[in-house]
Amino acid sequence: MKRFFTAILLMAALQAGAQNTKVVAHRGYWDTQDNAQNSITALKAAQEIPVYGSEFDVNMTADGVLVVSHGPKLEEIPDVQKATYDQVKRVRLKNGEKVPTLRKFLKEGRKGDIKLIFELKVHPAGEIEDEAVRKSVHMIKRMKLEDQTEFISFSLEACRQFARLMPGAMVQYLNGKIPPKELKKMGIMGLDYHHSNFTRHPEWVKEAHDLGMIVNVWTVNKEELMQKMIDLGVDFITTDAPETALKLIDKSK
Repeated sequence: MKRFFTAILLMAALQAGAQNTKVVAHRGYWDTQDNAQNSITALKAAQEIPVYGSEFDVNMTADGVLVVSHGPKLEEIPDVQKATYDQVKRVRLKNGEKVPTLRKFLKEGRKGDIKLIFELKVHPAGEIEDEAVRKSVHMIKRMKLEDQTEFISFSLEACRQFARLMPGAMVQYLNGKIPPKELKKMGIMGLDYHHSNFTRHPEWVKEAHDLGMIVNVWTVNKEELMQKMIDLGVDFITTDAPETALKLIDKSK
């Protein structure tokens, strides 16, 4: 009888995890025809499926223009952060689009109702990264996208600044080495770690939830691993295969 009730409780927990887990399209839903990562087309494609949000990467050029690009290499440009915007705007993505400025990307993003998962790439410490954070926050506030935008970064300092400059915004740290309680002490209420970190520390999911934090996991493309993360009860799965993840979550309910 005890085993029976344990099995029932486990099944309920797994079903709750499946019902709560949502999907973030990694660099947009780019794996479609005539598409490219971090493109306007990828953003539009993500807006057309029932994902929670679309993740995108932001770099600041040497002359202070915020652009949507993974970097540091951008086609023939070795490092987008060391290039001028005049150089960047000549580049064409694999689908022929220009590299979008952050302003253009956000303008398109506010036409949809999914979250914009803003990753600020690591910049040289100090004034340059500070400037990138300030400009990003200013643009988002000016465009009235505070409620639609969430922030992630491998830079702990950038996460701290986003949390300070935008109270109430969801900020998630990417670098997987800090336990949930330590992040919360810094005012960072989300952890967005590589799946290997949750394989090593599955207890971090519950610890984070007990602290009122959210848990994201990147970048999960294999169904077996998606299912493992769903069973752990993560809040979000970031993936290059969003439709596969959506089907698996629906099947797991």
